Amino acid sequence: MSELSTAYQILIWSIPVLFAITLHEVSHGWVASLLGDTTAKDMGRLSVNPLKHIDPVGTIAVPLIMFFASGFIFGWAKPVPVNWNRLKNTKRDIALVALAGPAANLLMIMFWLIIAKLFITAADQGNWTAHILTLMAWAGIVINSLLMILNLFPLPPLDGSRVVFSLLPEPIASRYAKLEPYGLIILVVLLASGVLFKIIGPIIDGFQHAMYALII
Repeated sequence: MSELSTAYQILIWSIPVLFAITLHEVSHGWVASLLGDTTAKDMGRLSVNPLKHIDPVGTIAVPLIMFFASGFIFGWAKPVPVNWNRLKNTKRDIALVALAGPAANLLMIMFWLIIAKLFITAADQGNWTAHILTLMAWAGIVINSLLMILNLFPLPPLDGSRVVFSLLPEPIASRYAKLEPYGLIILVVLLASGVLFKIIGPIIDGFQHAMYALII
């Protein structure tokens, strides 16, 4: 995308990123409300309006810094609040609420695949609008696949850890949950050191190559 101006690159990435992180969080709250916890609904967080979910650091500062540092955008929204104690079947429902976020990212990948298929021929023929939409669709596939696979990593507080917690027997599950206060620190270290992407990078690359094969 280096041939595009900075403004166009920000446009191409910002819309997919905003909706990827927003719908990821809304899906957690929506499934939680179906399973007995209306905390997010009561707080007005089941809205697809990105303004209700913006985190000054994760939604604005980090994506901009990453974009100007590497040309790539990544970020996160304010987590949708979930009161696990209000869920009908606590351990099962924790897993279902957790999986809702990655499931939303998968649905968005399917959406962006359709957009890419619809416009790629016109883009190849020189239609500038179709070219922008195709690039935006690919950005949507990239950011959603990254969020989906990263969040399935079994490190608290990522979604994958909630699934593991639900599957573990007590008291192992309780001991595993005690990692959560340190999870963010561990995650930052794994990200900064590059270790995390050495683990999940091949999975992300393989998935994105499979999606690209579906477009062309």
